Amino acid sequence: MMTRAKALLLALALSGCNQGPPEEGPADTRVPNRIARQMEDTAPRAAQHGIGTPLADRVATLGLLNKRNNISQDVLLKPGESRRIGNVILKLSSCERTLPWEAPPETGAFVQVFVEERDRIEKPLEWHRVFSGWLFRNSPSLNMVQHPVYDVWVKDCAMNFPGEDQPLPDEPAPAAKPAADKPLDGAAADAAAKSDDAAKPASPKPAADAAASKPE
Repeated sequence: MMTRAKALLLALALSGCNQGPPEEGPADTRVPNRIARQMEDTAPRAAQHGIGTPLADRVATLGLLNKRNNISQDVLLKPGESRRIGNVILKLSSCERTLPWEAPPETGAFVQVFVEERDRIEKPLEWHRVFSGWLFRNSPSLNMVQHPVYDVWVKDCAMNFPGEDQPLPDEPAPAAKPAADKPLDGAAADAAAKSDDAAKPASPKPAADAAASKPE
C-alpha cells in the first residue's frame, strides 16, 4: 500500500515537472476607477480657440521610454483620452502648436503621468501621480518628467490652421536676359569699322587751311 502511494506521488511530481511555464494572460490596460476620477478632478479645462483644428479633433504623439529595458514606443492620444501601458498611465488634456507665422515654432502638450510602484519594499503597489504639466518639443528643459524608470516627451500635435494646406502661389518667371552680341570675325569687323567711319560726319577744316585754299 505504501509503495503504491509513493509511486502515485512520484508520478504526480514528474507530471508537474514536465509542464511548461504558465501562459501569461493579456496585459491589463484598464485604468483604475480611482485614478480615472483623480485625473478628471485635476485635469485643466483647456480653452477652445477659434482658429485651427478643434481641440477634440487634435491628435498628440507622445514618446514613452522604459529605462529598465531601453524600449520606447509612441502613444497617440486625443485630448481627454488616457491609456495604460503596463504600470504606466498617460492622460492627455490638451495639445497646441504655434501659428505658422509665429517664431520660433513650438509644439506642446499637457500630460499627466501615473506610475504603479511601491514607496517601500514592504508596502503594496500603489498608483502615484509623478507628473502633471506642459511638455514642449523644442524646449524640453522647460518642464520634464523626472522619474527613475520612465521618461515621457511630446513629439507632435496633429492640427492645421486655415490656409496652411493650400499651395503657395506660383512665383513669376524671371525676365529673360538679352542675348550677348557674338564677336565678329576679321572681315566682318573691318566692314563694320568702315561703315562706322563713313557714317561719321566730316570734321570742319581749320581756319588757316580754309584761307590757304582760297584763290588770290
